[in-house]
This record gives sequence, C-alpha cells and structure tokens, in this order.
Amino acid sequence: MATSFPNIATYHPLQRLASPSRGVSAVIHLTGIVSFTFSYKYLIDYPTHINDSYGWHWQYLTILGLTVAYATFVVGLLADLTLSPKLFLIKNTLSLCSAPLEVLISILYWGICAIDRNLVVPPDMHLAPLADVGFHAAPSILLVIDLLFLSPPWTINALPAMGLSSMIAVAYWAWVEQCYKHNGFYPYPLFEVLDTPRRILLFAGAAAMMTGSTVMLRWLYKKVNSLSAAEKRSVPGNVKGE
Repeated sequence: MATSFPNIATYHPLQRLASPSRGVSAVIHLTGIVSFTFSYKYLIDYPTHINDSYGWHWQYLTILGLTVAYATFVVGLLADLTLSPKLFLIKNTLSLCSAPLEVLISILYWGICAIDRNLVVPPDMHLAPLADVGFHAAPSILLVIDLLFLSPPWTINALPAMGLSSMIAVAYWAWVEQCYKHNGFYPYPLFEVLDTPRRILLFAGAAAMMTGSTVMLRWLYKKVNSLSAAEKRSVPGNVKGE
C-alpha cells in the first residue's frame, strides 16, 4: 500500500495531467508564481500616487484578484512538492474563487478598454504592455490551465456560485467606499463617472458575470475532459476519485 500511495495521491482519474506532482504541475505553478511576483515588483518599481494612498494597490480589484491567484499557486506548488492531499484540497478550494474572479477581471478590463481605456486606467498613469498582460491576462490564463488540466471537476452549482460572487461584490464595494473616505478618490475613473445607483448596477452585473464565468468554466472542463452527466461527481480535494 505504501508504495502505491504516491501514484494515487498525485493523480485524479478525471484530470488530464497528474497533480499534485513534481513534474508539469509544479512547473505550471512555479511559472505562475514567477509571473505574479514580477507583477507585484512592477508596482514597487514604478510607484504612483496609489502607493502612498490608503489601501495601497489593493484598492484595485485587479490586485486583489492577483493576490488570491498568488495564494492559489503558492499552495498548489507546496502541494506539488509535498504531494499533500490536504494542500491539494486547499488549492482547489481557493481556485473556486480565484479562477472565476480572474476571468471576470480579464473580461471587464479588456472589454472596457475596448470602449475607453481611460475609464479603467487614468490618463496620467503609464502601464507597460507586458505589465498590462501580466496583470490582466496571465492570471486568468494560468488559472484556467490549472483548472482544466490539473484539477478535479468542480461541484459548485449556479446558486452557491451566485452567493459567493455576491459576497465578493458587496465586500469589494464596501472596501472601495472605505478607501474613498480616506483618499477622496476612487481607484477606477469609471467609479467617478457613475452615480450610486449605477454603481450598484455595475457591481450587481459584475457578480452575475462572475457567476456566469463559474458556470462557463464548469462547462468548459466537461468539454475538455469529455465528461458526461452520468459520471460520478468529485469534490475539489478528492485525489482518489471516490
């Protein structure tokens, strides 16, 4: 039994690739950590007025999402190195929040930029193209890769996903308003343009979009991994497929 445990513990039968493992899984998680580290370094190397304001760069949903993504990949790498089912469970649980959130951030950012970039990036703030990708594309791409190839299938349904998304939206709105009380400005110019009722609609729409991204990612997982409705369900940390 002891000799077969590593094989069982490092591979879920419904995953495309072995994870946790010290091979491809560890490389992907390490790649994410390096990318996210350089993104944080950029904030320090190229400071703006946000660096000295209340809430620092955590006023931005982008940086909050990056932080959760960072935590997800750090725990994922630790699971890879230790082959720990418990850490694997924690990584997949964090992924339930970080992956849909990062997909939402990418959709909102690039979608709004296509309309008017000045609504999300102040005209006096320069963001290098590579850093832009690092903040607003790389996290969602890496988390989706982790979900599709290195994770068991999610079991969260639309209603709990909506509850989670709504909690995040309300918490972020409260945090943004708290920062505004201290700073006298909102992190995103778009918030300045909208009045309170329209801001409520924006946050409600974002919660709905995050729920939609969760449902979309579940559907995409089934398509990529050829799952059928008849196949048994699996919890995020179930490395044995039971």
